[in-house]
Formats: sequence, structure tokens, C-alpha cells
Amino acid sequence: MDHRNIFVVGLNTFNRERLEQLRGAKNYRFHGVIEPEEVYDTDIFPIEDMLSRAEAQLRAFGEPVDAIAGYMDFPVSTMLPLLCERFGTRTTSLESLLKCEHKYWSRLAQREVIGNYIPRFTAFDPFDDSALSRIGEGGLYFPFFVKPIKSSGSRLGFRIDSPEDFSAAVKRLREDIGLISEPFNYVLNQAKLPQAVRDVDGGHCMAEEIIGGWQCTVEGYVYQGKVVPYGIVDSIRYPQVLSFFYYRYPSRLPEYIQDKMRELTDTIMTHIGYDNAAFNIEYFWDEVQNRIWLLEINTRISQSHCDLFEKVDGVSNQQVTVDLVLGKLPDMPSRHGEFAVAGKFFYRVFFVDAVVTRVPSKEEIAALQQEFPGTLIALQVEVGSQLSALLEQDSYSFALAYIWMGADNDEVLEDNYRRLADQLLFEFEGVVG
Repeated sequence: MDHRNIFVVGLNTFNRERLEQLRGAKNYRFHGVIEPEEVYDTDIFPIEDMLSRAEAQLRAFGEPVDAIAGYMDFPVSTMLPLLCERFGTRTTSLESLLKCEHKYWSRLAQREVIGNYIPRFTAFDPFDDSALSRIGEGGLYFPFFVKPIKSSGSRLGFRIDSPEDFSAAVKRLREDIGLISEPFNYVLNQAKLPQAVRDVDGGHCMAEEIIGGWQCTVEGYVYQGKVVPYGIVDSIRYPQVLSFFYYRYPSRLPEYIQDKMRELTDTIMTHIGYDNAAFNIEYFWDEVQNRIWLLEINTRISQSHCDLFEKVDGVSNQQVTVDLVLGKLPDMPSRHGEFAVAGKFFYRVFFVDAVVTRVPSKEEIAALQQEFPGTLIALQVEVGSQLSALLEQDSYSFALAYIWMGADNDEVLEDNYRRLADQLLFEFEGVVG
């Protein structure tokens, strides 16, 4: 059988090793396009130049380009429909993708079919000195949440409890929103947009009613028009703060709530015309009101969940992306893995700032991974790292390491993590906060 050439935008060593373990991988050749540092370790995204270089590399390839894939949020996610259209490979349309990624357009589409499951919202211009008044005229009052129309990770998202909070958030937004708004606007200019959406470009922000509860993520895909949710992952936060503590799979939500989330997922993804691509949707379940809220739609699998699916189901959910880009119906197994439950933990510090003076050595990490079988530790800092300079952080803490673990039950999983975390030694100087 001839091999298939699969190009992955921003392919790094970590993902290449995982991809080469997938079913059928012996028949695939994975190639990187655009260096990983350009999408992982930067907040500068010259997307027009990146697309031009990617196209040149693909056209210079001496064999067929069978598929183009990616696992990252912006800019990779928005590059894929443009590249795939140029090379005739499979993915969803640019417009259906933007109905997920453009937060205002996404809410408009959601309101058309699942309006009872989304918060009140309005768009605003952070450079408008009257923005706060306009938000109030739109029916939103303190507290509310603000975020850019398009962001990456949790950057530039703020809870607003007072005019002072809003002023501080707007100051940050005015300083930094251009890093993503300018390249995102380039993508918007390639799409057919309704005027109501075109008027709210990447330089705008969203204000939304505060929602909360038990947070989870529905992982799924659409294949030839059929929506298939294949797993639900719980997102557990540190007490009293917005920062994530860990992701847990499988979910412990009541089954009827999981069923309703699957139904909502089918409704919205069908409505927006998303097809032949993977996605994940973040939801809340407010246990007090017994109410489900849709938080946001992401146009990719979650890389954070890859190891969780492998540990519990036996195959990384990267299998879904690879099967789809090759035009195949994905076949995710269920509960064929080594562990009954798995988690990705975020080892965090809640400083305002500091400089890292010590990180665990390779020998210390290897010893911990041996002590807790199935564990994978990925440091996110090195000696000399200035915490305030780290990318892809939320507004309240800094993640120093990611730890993936598996166990026979939830209690053992959390206990093992705490015992491991006690032995994971970092040191700092110049601590602020």
C-alpha cells in the first residue's frame, strides 16, 4: 500500500511521537509545515506571510499532498480552511469555522437554535470611551465577563465587578488586542460574512453574562453531515479562582445531563454547517438551577485531552483528526485503555510575578514518572523564566508544569497527584504577590 502524506501545521516532536503511535500510522508520513515555534512560543502571528510560506512549501513537495491537519487554536485553526481549499484537501468551510471562532457570530448562530442555553451577550469596541454605558444599554450589568471577539487560550479574559475593573481591563485590551485582531481580520476578509458580523471585526470584544457551574468539554466530530460526540471531559478549577486544576476523563456528570449536552451539540453543529472536521464544545451545568450553558466552540480536538483518551479508551483522540483529513469515518474505541480514569493536572503558582531559579531535574522527573506508572510530566518553565513573560497563561496564575496521570478511581488519581506535587520542587526569587 502506498503511503499517505499528511502535513501538520506547527508539528512538534511531542505530537509527532503521538501521531506515529496511531492505528494505521505505518502507512502515513507526517510532515511539518510552519515551524512549531511560530505557533507555540509566540504571540506574533503574521498569518498572511505564514500562509504564503506554507503554500510554497506544499507546492514544492515532490509527492501528493493527501491531507493538511492541525491541533492548535489560532492561527493554525483559521489557516487550515484556506490551505485546504488551495490544495483540494478535506476540512470544514471557512465560514462554518468562523461561526465557531468569531465569538459574536457564534453567539448569534447559537441564539437562533439553542437560545435558552446561552448567556446574554453584546459586542463592544474597547476603544470606545462610552463602551461601558453601551454595555448597560444592552441589558448587561455587573458582574459580567469580557473577552476579545477572537483570542487564544485564556488571554485577555476578565471578570468585571466594577467600573474600575472595566477600566483596567480596557487598558490591557487596548494595549494587546491588536496582536490577534490584525491577523484575524485578514482571515475575516477571506470569508463571506453577513453585514452584522462584518461590522464587528477582530478589534471588538464581547461582554457576557456570568455563567458557571460544573464545567466540561464535549469532544466530537462531524463526518459527512453526521455529528458524533465521543467523549466528555470534566474541567475542575482551583477553589475560589478561575484557574484550572485538572481535566478528568471520563466525566462524572449525571447521564441525563451528558445526553442533553450531546443533543445540544448535534443541534448547533448541524445548524452552522460544520462538516468533516473535529471540534470540542465547552459547557457548564449549573447544579442549583439544573441549567446547561454553552460556553464556547473550539474547531479542533483538545491536545490536553489526547493522553486522557489514550489512557482510558486506548487511542489518542488525534486519531479522529487523522481519519477525518483522510476522508475516513473515525472509529474511536471506548474503555480499552489501561486506566479507569485519567487527568491532566496544572501545577500552578498564584504569584503576580517572579523569576524561576530552580526547576526539577531530568533525573527527578524520571524518578517521579517511574514512581507513578503512566505519568507524564512536561515542564513549562526553565531556570531564568520570568513568570510575567510566559505565554498562553490565564489572568490569575502561572502554570509551571503539566502532569498527565491515570488511576483506578478519582480518589486515587487526586491522591497520587498531591503526593507527586509535593516532590516537584521549584524555587523563585523576586516574588511579587
